[in-house]
Amino acid sequence: MNNLNSILIEGNLVRDPLLRSTTKGTQVCTMKLASNRYFKQDSKPDGFEKEVSFFDVESWSRLAEACYTKGRKGRGVRVVGRLKEDRWNGSDGKTHSRVSIVAEHVEFRPEFKKETQTEYPKQANEIIAAEPSVPYGDNFELKLSSADIESINILERETGLVMA
Repeated sequence: MNNLNSILIEGNLVRDPLLRSTTKGTQVCTMKLASNRYFKQDSKPDGFEKEVSFFDVESWSRLAEACYTKGRKGRGVRVVGRLKEDRWNGSDGKTHSRVSIVAEHVEFRPEFKKETQTEYPKQANEIIAAEPSVPYGDNFELKLSSADIESINILERETGLVMA
């Protein structure tokens, strides 16, 4: 049994994404995400203090290409993925480690025109997700319970989207 390893995080990109390829030609996009947290602090004049945390995010394959194309410094982003720890021995002989997020689903916030902040973009949030792998080939049957079907109907009513 696999342990649960899932994360959902929102923030803004600190810099433009970087795209590179592995030796086998697989695309990898790396991004740095800043996430703000506000908490009550009585000693502050406005009563709140801001805490900023920075996270490294990587995406692979077609998701990487899409993140590189859509992402730019300052753009709001929501990432769903898993945590990954890299460990290595440095030249000084010490063991080092770094925790990063491997993205499985990325949603970019709408971009507003700089001239006027009151206009809404023509498209809603851009959602990019890694294609799920089908474990048993191309032929499979999806069976939904009545609760699943009701959840889909509610989702369709609330969002106006139609599940195909």
